[in-house]
Amino acid sequence: MLNSLDIAKAPEDTRVVVAMSGGVDSSVVAGLLHAEGYQVIGITLQLYDHGAAVRRTGSCCAGQDIDDARRVCEELGIPHYVLDYESRFREAVIDQFADSYIAGETPIPCVSCNQTVKFADLLKTARDLGADCLATGHYILSRPNGAHRALCRPVDAHRDQSYFLFATTQEQVDFLRFPLGTMAKDETRAAAERMGLIVADKPDSQDICFVPNGKYADVIARLRPNAALAGEIVHLDGRVLGRHDGILHYTIGQRKGLGVATGEPLYVIRIDARTRRVVVGPKDALDTRTIVLREVNWLGDTPLADLPAAGIDLLARVRSTRPPRPARLFVDGGTAVVELPGGEAGVSPGQACVLYDGEGAGARVLGGGFIDATRRADHVEAQLAALDQSKTSVAAE
Repeated sequence: MLNSLDIAKAPEDTRVVVAMSGGVDSSVVAGLLHAEGYQVIGITLQLYDHGAAVRRTGSCCAGQDIDDARRVCEELGIPHYVLDYESRFREAVIDQFADSYIAGETPIPCVSCNQTVKFADLLKTARDLGADCLATGHYILSRPNGAHRALCRPVDAHRDQSYFLFATTQEQVDFLRFPLGTMAKDETRAAAERMGLIVADKPDSQDICFVPNGKYADVIARLRPNAALAGEIVHLDGRVLGRHDGILHYTIGQRKGLGVATGEPLYVIRIDARTRRVVVGPKDALDTRTIVLREVNWLGDTPLADLPAAGIDLLARVRSTRPPRPARLFVDGGTAVVELPGGEAGVSPGQACVLYDGEGAGARVLGGGFIDATRRADHVEAQLAALDQSKTSVAAE
């Protein structure tokens, strides 16, 4: 007989490592599993120099979070360990974030963190401790699927974290458990209150843990000083409208704070790291119909290489804050390409495109990839090509 974690052992014979961030979600996971009789071990990762973040609220992985996780484990009477992963986190997440930004992309460090530190390094540690599974406080469902497990969207659509977990490999999915996938956030807080946990009223994390107050540019400028080199702000039609103080201050789709005015609403259409040009234009120039993916993680039952040449219909999500939209996936010469019949605005290289087999709670996560390139309407592509042929700002300096 299987226990509540779909493992063929009694709870008291099942060892579970819980990744504890110090927040209410992971604390409730530890509390619920401990109450069921599982052998629970709490592990908290020290990911960066948290001294300056101890008193910050709304952050993640701050010094206070480590202390909160420790106190929760003391309340529950379970062992707790803190692992120093600072150097690994800097190499796999922070440095990658900075390099991606100065390449003109819009990276998602939370995906990189899950992909490397949490679901690779921590998962290995859990296995070394003899754990039967690694449980986290993410809002996503994990269900048996033949000899494996499938990732699915959770019950609470407002807390759906599937976008940030698309890169979880099948081997990792099989070892992971997500007890909160069937719960709404208010149920989680109610459970924390019933258990008397000190974090029951703790605010949710809002910022990227290593980016104080959401000021990405400050962090990148410190890590990569050359990212602050000036360049031109160019209209899609070829007009040079002004200059900027570094491409790190811009993202695709941005409207405010461009530093130029022409009497019409302008949006960032493209960021060219090679020429240090920021290309702006009208909103309709943001409309994207085709996306090319890299580093694809495929979780579908049919191997990606065996998909029909004509492709398959599914749903695609290009931003965590947007709902999945109808799309078509096909493989062209080994490269995954996603067509968006209805178009999407503000699609940026470096972001993720996550693929689903349906809508709503329980829809399966088929995987996804990082956006490598996009294609707009033909007339926009022609204008961008003309800009590429023009004299670069670097050559003009």
